[in-house]
Amino acid sequence: MSEAAFWAVLLGVLGAIIGSFVAALVTRWPDGRSVMQGRSACDGCGRTLRAVELVPLLSALVLHGRCKGCGVAISPVHWRIELAGLVIGLAAGLIAPGIVGIAGAVFGWLLLALASLDLVAFWLPDRLTILLAATGLVGAAFGIDPPLQERLIGGIAGFGTLWLVAFGYRHLRGRDGMGGGDPKLFGAIGLWLGWQMLPAVLLIASMIGLGVVLAAHLKGRSMAADTALPFGALLAIAAYPAWLFMIGVTP
Repeated sequence: MSEAAFWAVLLGVLGAIIGSFVAALVTRWPDGRSVMQGRSACDGCGRTLRAVELVPLLSALVLHGRCKGCGVAISPVHWRIELAGLVIGLAAGLIAPGIVGIAGAVFGWLLLALASLDLVAFWLPDRLTILLAATGLVGAAFGIDPPLQERLIGGIAGFGTLWLVAFGYRHLRGRDGMGGGDPKLFGAIGLWLGWQMLPAVLLIASMIGLGVVLAAHLKGRSMAADTALPFGALLAIAAYPAWLFMIGVTP
């Protein structure tokens, strides 16, 4: 087995496991339930799930997405996030075997948690955003590109850009047009990618957002001007491919 294949398998399997934790985080934390306490149970009948029913991805496949006890459908959020965690780890291991791949996988998994929470609850917890920012600085301490100076500029530029956009919109329209967590998230992304990748991330996220609006319009579900979009999730979705591209083209 090649080094790239080894790291891809290792980080992919680990990603599926972490994805299972992220799924629990997403379904519990917004409701104020503890993620660390209490065993997983069926949302329909309350039956405590056995270990064999908690194997990432495989359990959903074997059980056909339903509780073995009551037959109630299990939310697809679980297997989708587990699959995303696997893909993130797999991609990081293939593109950058070793310490850089580990760092990139951590970046992707944190983005996955933030994006999922924003999609489900329009919420970007400061604790997760701070963790994302801190791990970006740790990456610089290990000598992983981009250099610390570029990361710091990226952090300031990322936060400042969206903060100014939000401030200007509020001043002109008299209401908020962006959540308070979006500038913080973009700043944290800047601490990972450096300033040079930020325009691409912002462009891709905006294009995805426009695509969502257009798709809704084509389906006859026109969105009002004040309809909320989880822009933080769009930033997160755009940021990880940007990291893969950046690492892939770095000599």
